[in-house]
Amino acid sequence: MVDQPSGGVYPEYWEADVVLRDGGTAHLRPIHPSDADAVQSFHVGQSQKSIYMRFFAFKSKLSAKELKRFTEVDYKDRVALVITIGGEIMGIGRYDRLDAPEEAEVAFNISDAHQGRGIGSILLEHLAAAARENGIRKFSAEVLPENRKMLMVFSDAGYDVKRHFDDGVVSLEFNIDPTDKSRAVMESREHRAEARSIQELLAPSSVAVIGASRKWGTVGYQLLEHIIEGGFTGPVYAINPEAFELAGMLSFARLSEVPGPVKLAIIAVPYAEVPKVVEECGAAGVKGIVVATAGYADDGERGLARQRELVRQARANGMRVIGPASLGIMNTNPAVSLNASMAPSLGRRGGLGLFSQSAAIGVSLYAASSRRRVGISTFLSAGNRADVSGNDMMQFWEDDADTTAVGLYLESIGNPRKFSRLARRLARTKPVIVAKSDAMGLPPGHAVRTTQAPPEAVDAMMRQAGVIRVETIEQLMDVAQIVSSQPLPKGPGIAVFSNSRALGKVVADSAAVQGLGVDRIVTDVDLDAGMSLALPALRHRLQEVLTADSVHAVVVALLPAHGLTVERIAGVLAECSVAAGKPVVAAFSGLLDFSIYVEGMVGDEAGATVVPCYSNPGAAVAALGAVVRYAQWLNRDQGFFVEPEGCDPDGTHEELERLLDKVGGEQLVRLDPDTAAGLLARYGIRVVPSVGFETAEQAVAAADRLGWPVALKTTDPALRHRLDLGGVRLDVQDAESLRRNVLEMRKSLERYGSPSLEVQSMAPVGQACTFRAIEDPLLGPVISFGLAGDAVNLLDDWAHRVPPLSGSDLHDFIRAPRASRKLFGYQGLPAVDARALEDLAARLTRLKDNHPEIALVDFNPVLAGPEGASILAADVRIANAAQRTDSARRAMRS
Repeated sequence: MVDQPSGGVYPEYWEADVVLRDGGTAHLRPIHPSDADAVQSFHVGQSQKSIYMRFFAFKSKLSAKELKRFTEVDYKDRVALVITIGGEIMGIGRYDRLDAPEEAEVAFNISDAHQGRGIGSILLEHLAAAARENGIRKFSAEVLPENRKMLMVFSDAGYDVKRHFDDGVVSLEFNIDPTDKSRAVMESREHRAEARSIQELLAPSSVAVIGASRKWGTVGYQLLEHIIEGGFTGPVYAINPEAFELAGMLSFARLSEVPGPVKLAIIAVPYAEVPKVVEECGAAGVKGIVVATAGYADDGERGLARQRELVRQARANGMRVIGPASLGIMNTNPAVSLNASMAPSLGRRGGLGLFSQSAAIGVSLYAASSRRRVGISTFLSAGNRADVSGNDMMQFWEDDADTTAVGLYLESIGNPRKFSRLARRLARTKPVIVAKSDAMGLPPGHAVRTTQAPPEAVDAMMRQAGVIRVETIEQLMDVAQIVSSQPLPKGPGIAVFSNSRALGKVVADSAAVQGLGVDRIVTDVDLDAGMSLALPALRHRLQEVLTADSVHAVVVALLPAHGLTVERIAGVLAECSVAAGKPVVAAFSGLLDFSIYVEGMVGDEAGATVVPCYSNPGAAVAALGAVVRYAQWLNRDQGFFVEPEGCDPDGTHEELERLLDKVGGEQLVRLDPDTAAGLLARYGIRVVPSVGFETAEQAVAAADRLGWPVALKTTDPALRHRLDLGGVRLDVQDAESLRRNVLEMRKSLERYGSPSLEVQSMAPVGQACTFRAIEDPLLGPVISFGLAGDAVNLLDDWAHRVPPLSGSDLHDFIRAPRASRKLFGYQGLPAVDARALEDLAARLTRLKDNHPEIALVDFNPVLAGPEGASILAADVRIANAAQRTDSARRAMRS
């Protein structure tokens, strides 16, 4: 929390860096009493028309009383936010609570010079989020009819705005709880702004290299040389105060001396000089900087402090940051031809977009693409990833016509919820391949957040999003060879071609392991008959097989043949693949792993076509298997995100607020069974009722109320489900039997400390399952499912999902644990009601997604029978929630 001299307190996350509509950046924060002079300057700088629109009258200056009111707020009933660039206020938004405690009046004032940049929309999002935290549910506003821009801010926000005209003023009111439409509007605006900001970096109209050097081998020398030799289409400026001429052109001592505008600055100076350079870039109107300089997060706490200040300084002055310790960026589009990287030459043009969080891995990634002749559209090395991230690149790639597939190497995922949302959307149109280290959390230099979820939850999140997950850079390029050059297979059926029966059988076995269906194995391929006979025979046989509807792809695994070159064979494979519209991959044992370009065939602009080739059949089959699974995900009806009927989010929110106010503090609070059951009932989740007791007669009275027969249980969580340890007795039919069982159970449990007992209504018999939901610091809500007992306790056989979940996600979720076979008629037992489990999962998912205050929900056991599912025990714990990484307000990662 941040304290202010006015006495108000606001959460730290109310301050945020934001991306504006045109791709520039700004800083948003609550107003301070010390802003009085800045507010006056802002007001005086506005036109008479803008002042009239805001105040319905002209005021040349604000009075001392008005300044005090505008700048001294309590951050609860009265909140004001400002957006600044370079420390100057560019926009102000505020709300004041009205007499009705759940309603507030909202107003905005945007700088004349910065209108049209989306500042009003961002202020509205953040004000609405702050208001909801303070118990406000409705905004109202009064706007002059001629103030069309402000009317559009409200009408375009996605809220259900009611308006009426009275006495020359348009009165508006709307509920500010997020809706599907308001979320969609926010995500669309976020997408356009972030994609634009990356577009400005990857396709700048001009570039300056600050720290350019004439000394061969230095970073500054190589960066300047590579930009020039790469054929960049815009002006290039060399900045070095100690050189008059560099790379055959005039050098400038400082950025302010450059005769034209500079949109992108490449910084290669010692880290001690970087702050001054960034300041000069901000003053010159630079849109973004690539920082090649090291000595930041890689230099301990001192370096981390330098890195945080670098990002703060750049964003405050409207700039994005790539790096520090970045290898650079690349754009192969001929209209740009930018190689602002340490790579010696501009990459081969193609459709693969590449992102690397690590400079070292970036080198390997680029080298692998070059060695395999896989063409790239854009490449970005994020280095320490202080600002620009893989999420930003996915926003850009979604709209980039040059990019047909993307590959990312990630050492960490700072905002997994946003990553999942963006990847799912991008993967619907372009394959997304991710190689990720096992580390989770934010990279060094960011706010400290680490995941508590199991690693499998991250993998599950990627599968939900349609991401092709690989382990290594080599595997990433294996898959990239196929998706960047071949049509997607329409099914899992493959044919195996080989000139060796043994090799063909090995490949078929490998394909089966990958879940591919081997339709046929063709081993009558004679390549020793000479070029004039062998190639036509291969072409005819391959064309014949590719026409079969049951064959969706072909794997060709060949041993060397006398007189036939790989290029000749590949030409035939490529020709057949293009003609059939089906993927063909080849493995030539003993050859280097690369893609073979065969001139003269149908293909890219150069008139070449690609056949993905591999040094071993296993790599070819594994890559094809990954592509087939992606194609199956793509062709599936994903369904809509499920919204079960009978849920009461508003009532649940109010109940949670009441409970949290009652307990106070940040501690985790376990709800008693009755309170937990009441809370769950608001989402249509029913827990089989149970009643605790002290005496046998109280137990009988409770059983009379619940209805006979009953179950007798201990409340000890470790024993309450253990028949073998005497923790539960079932189907107690009458009072006498219950009295006897109470006496016997208490005696048998003395060795466990005599835990308390309860009686519970008997539930229909079924398979014992368990659900769990947690609030993870990074992932947000994580939902888990498994079969109760040894499957989860000993074998860790859980399925994990990250909300929101579609109908397809829920279907797969219940069937994901290895032991889930027991739910579907295992060993002659009746199948359980899977739809009831899916419905329970959907309700638990919505509950947890809507209410981060619910820190833990544990249903154990859930008895799933042929008709319905019964929750026998529910553990619900609540706490004051931290701000989720992907919330209803746009903000850059800090």
